[in-house]
Amino acid sequence: MVPLLAAGWGALAASSLVVGALIALVRPIPRRPLGLIMAFGAGVLFSSVAFELVEEAVAIGGQLAMASGLAIGALVFFAGDELIDRMGAAGMGTVDGPTSPGSGLAIVLGAALDGVPESIVLGLSVAAGSGTGIAFFAAVLLSNLPEAIAGTAGLRSGGWQAGRIIGLWLIVVAASALAALVGGTVLDAGQGAVRAFILGFAGGAILTMLSDSLVPQAFENAGPLAGPVTTLGFGLAFALSLLD
Repeated sequence: MVPLLAAGWGALAASSLVVGALIALVRPIPRRPLGLIMAFGAGVLFSSVAFELVEEAVAIGGQLAMASGLAIGALVFFAGDELIDRMGAAGMGTVDGPTSPGSGLAIVLGAALDGVPESIVLGLSVAAGSGTGIAFFAAVLLSNLPEAIAGTAGLRSGGWQAGRIIGLWLIVVAASALAALVGGTVLDAGQGAVRAFILGFAGGAILTMLSDSLVPQAFENAGPLAGPVTTLGFGLAFALSLLD
């Protein structure tokens, strides 16, 4: 029951990718509102990493395990992101790219690279009986939305058909559900230090993603207003974390 529940939460959090794609296909969102959504989602994720990943990792496994995971997660995401960009997904999550009709696999891998660490954490939370973490779940949901909207806009301008675009995002949703399933079963069996490392790894990957793509794109699309909106997202997420 728990593995299926974990997979369900992972799929639900990733479902905003499909919602974002549908929004972009039906009525494209202007750059400024899209940038503000990105900024708010970034703020929520910053808060979630600080108060729901790193803090918890230290509490259950110590500083060394958390710090090791944080560093390795950042390096793995950086290396994976560079590789995927070279495969044809450079600019994923931006309105202007990628537009190459042959970049589908790279886009799937790039979106999975963003979503897998988040989904693993959701799976671990369900398995631990601590709930999904309201703030973290909201952060994943919100951060997926602008990525799918912008990514779909780029693919559409590259000549992709609507059905193919939706199919691509459905693949990522399935990958996220699988990652949550693994987090809720295989990885949940680990001891405190192992769990702390996993949480730290996810935190490092997410922080690298934020600084590499979400925050710069938020500022590029929304301008200086992205700053206070990011802070608003951080504050609201912190308030929600107090309810967990």
